Amino acid sequence: MSAPTLLVLAAGLGSRYGGIKQMDPVGPDGEFVLDYSIYDAWRAGFRQVCLVIRDELREPLREHFATKLTGKMSLDFVVQRLDDLPTGFSCPPERQKPWGTGHAIWTARKAIRGPFAAINADDFYGAESYQVLADFMCSPQRTASSYAMVAYKLANTLSEHGSVSRGICRKDERGELLSVVERTKIEKTATGARYLDGDGQWQALTGEEPVSLNLWGFMPGIFDHLEVLFREFLQARGHEAKSEFYIPTVVDTLIQRGQCRTAVLESSERWFGMTYAEDRAVVVDQIRALTAAGRYPAPLWG
Repeated sequence: MSAPTLLVLAAGLGSRYGGIKQMDPVGPDGEFVLDYSIYDAWRAGFRQVCLVIRDELREPLREHFATKLTGKMSLDFVVQRLDDLPTGFSCPPERQKPWGTGHAIWTARKAIRGPFAAINADDFYGAESYQVLADFMCSPQRTASSYAMVAYKLANTLSEHGSVSRGICRKDERGELLSVVERTKIEKTATGARYLDGDGQWQALTGEEPVSLNLWGFMPGIFDHLEVLFREFLQARGHEAKSEFYIPTVVDTLIQRGQCRTAVLESSERWFGMTYAEDRAVVVDQIRALTAAGRYPAPLWG
């Protein structure tokens, strides 16, 4: 069985962060969050990494990783373009925002042939999370329609500096995903959390809900499903300047249509990420602590 591929979604504009967070040094030797993700994936058995990027990031990232991955992982790049759409569709001239995580994954349809994990470039998921996902993806019980996601407790994923987007999950007694609903404005409260619904009303959350942070395990058949659902999305919302095609919504739709089964994998790791510029200091402190505890070498790549 071929080793899984790590697909990294790194084309986001970082409007709330105010800079290129994919390339913001946070480690003791100038490492990006992305360095730690790739390092953890390599230790878990991944042997290829494919970065979905904006074109202007290709050469800086290639130079950054030029020698680090030699003998460890192959490195490929895919550019997420606004005009890379299914036949018969075109991008509205006023649109500047990327089409979302579902489109970012679909963009890599020609670069990936086997099982793969999809992650966000600016999220720190932790070594255990990659290992449990790799174990699942290499399991002989896995089928072409068997997917997985690593879930985190909502309270452990909120920012002190503003609202975040999370996929709120429900699972059954077998540990399989029943539904995942993307909520785009979740914020911390004194008693847990709350989100703004489609009617502009705040709805309470406990903070204990399992959530998706876009750490997914897929088989390559997902690309065919993505094209079908992306066509449906473009028919309904393709004319909008800021609409997004979210991967949690894709998985939820496939579950409801009986087209996939998705295992919810448990990880005791604490997630952290850089949604806002103020989050950077927390990330730096967390990585410093993990390095001091011996979880990572310094420099990371030796």
